[in-house]
Amino acid sequence: SLTGSPVTLKILQNWVPRVSHYFDKEHYMYVGHQIVIQESIEHFGAVVWPGALALSQYLESNQEQFNLKDKKVLEIGAGTGLLSIVACILGAHVTATDLPEVLENLSYNISRNTQNLNMHKPEVKKLVWGEGLNEDFPLSTYHYDFILATDVVYHHGALDPLLATMVYFCKPGTVLLWANKFRFSTDYEFLEKVSNIFNTTILAEFPESNVKLLKATVRKN
Repeated sequence: SLTGSPVTLKILQNWVPRVSHYFDKEHYMYVGHQIVIQESIEHFGAVVWPGALALSQYLESNQEQFNLKDKKVLEIGAGTGLLSIVACILGAHVTATDLPEVLENLSYNISRNTQNLNMHKPEVKKLVWGEGLNEDFPLSTYHYDFILATDVVYHHGALDPLLATMVYFCKPGTVLLWANKFRFSTDYEFLEKVSNIFNTTILAEFPESNVKLLKATVRKN
């Protein structure tokens, strides 16, 4: 069930005009750092979506509530890497994951924005939702304090594997933070499935972008 009264927020961002039809460089400012993101029009995962802006802003503004310093953080569907970069700046041990075809641009963005900063070195790994989880991320080795996911739910055929991936990584003590633009009935159906499995709270809503930010944790037996 969804509990609490969500905070209504506006997404704040700084950017420069797009200058290229193929690769765009967007400039953002979070936690006192300018972040330069290279986007590609070839893949959905290579564009900054509003959920990443919303969760980046929320983590910057709520560091006491969600202290990422020295925490182990996994981002699924990391895309351009903006959110993973923000988590790195906030002091987390970050593993950013996505499909193989997205990893080159993801790695480039994360490397260029974190290489000269005194922080834990982030890791970029392939993760296909629902596939090879035990082999690539054995639970005996991998445990995360936070799972981050933004705009991972839209019209695609991998919603069941996505949910299975969330369930796999969310263990007792893990906090899932999921921000998503809600447009279609499938988005709300997925939210209902998440709420049936986890303790779920809407933390914030961003009306101008139709983004909701949710926190989910494993139910205690």
